[in-house]
Amino acid sequence: MRAEIERYLNFIVVEKGLADNSVKAYDRDLTDYMRWLEKERHVSSWEQVQRHEVLGYIHGLNDRGRAPSSVSRSLSALRAFHLFLLREGVVREDPAADIDRPKQKRKLPEVLSSREVEALLHAAEGDTALHLRTSAMLELMYACGLRVSEICGLRVDDLHLTMGFVQCRGKGGKERIVPLGSHALRALSEYLQNGRPELTSANNEAALFLNHLGRPLTRQGFWRVLKSTAERAGIEKALTPHMLRHSFATHLLENGADLRAVQEMLGHADISTTQIYTQVTKVRMKEVYSQFHPRA
Repeated sequence: MRAEIERYLNFIVVEKGLADNSVKAYDRDLTDYMRWLEKERHVSSWEQVQRHEVLGYIHGLNDRGRAPSSVSRSLSALRAFHLFLLREGVVREDPAADIDRPKQKRKLPEVLSSREVEALLHAAEGDTALHLRTSAMLELMYACGLRVSEICGLRVDDLHLTMGFVQCRGKGGKERIVPLGSHALRALSEYLQNGRPELTSANNEAALFLNHLGRPLTRQGFWRVLKSTAERAGIEKALTPHMLRHSFATHLLENGADLRAVQEMLGHADISTTQIYTQVTKVRMKEVYSQFHPRA
């Protein structure tokens, strides 16, 4: 059974171009599913799996206290895997067909206020090479709404400062172009001229953002930098890199940006994913009204 999971993981890497984190998530979900089938239902081949086994596993996840979002992700992995087995001729029927995902309430993303963003970016400023790097990457993340994996994966030649845009690779290796604001352009130019040369340990290092050893900055390194900068800025929220992405989208929509344009800049395949930010702006509008209108 494990051999078929390995075949499927290779398929989603080669054919679908999924990112490493997505492949690892599929691997965890399918391995847990396989072990449950072997232990609880004494199943030894995928041909033996019936619809009630799939439902039993999903119900078991609920009993284990898994969040609806986690259960939904696991079911998606199971459905895709069983469909793969059917198409490859490993099984004759798909036991996961037509099993609906559990309904879940979408949680509104938490965002920073414009004042908190200004405080964060101001706290990142400084004259050292590391300060210039931190200022440049935070300005870039807020200016473009990039994911932390996209920030860490940027190369120097992905920047087109003269033309005013950055080219990044998102989920599934899809490329998109996002315009740069004037503040981000200045911070990036300063970093490239006076910061990055001090950090570079090898002339052939292509990564844009480097750590103190001259190596590409990792996601974990970005988290640490963001946390320490937020502390200096006096931000009490549990700030995450994705919160800057949420803030980018929310602030654009608050100021009248077109939803389709924001979708393109975020790299969302489905506009319904972007529409959640319109709900955030409505909630914030109500809060402002309640706080400042004399007859609220």
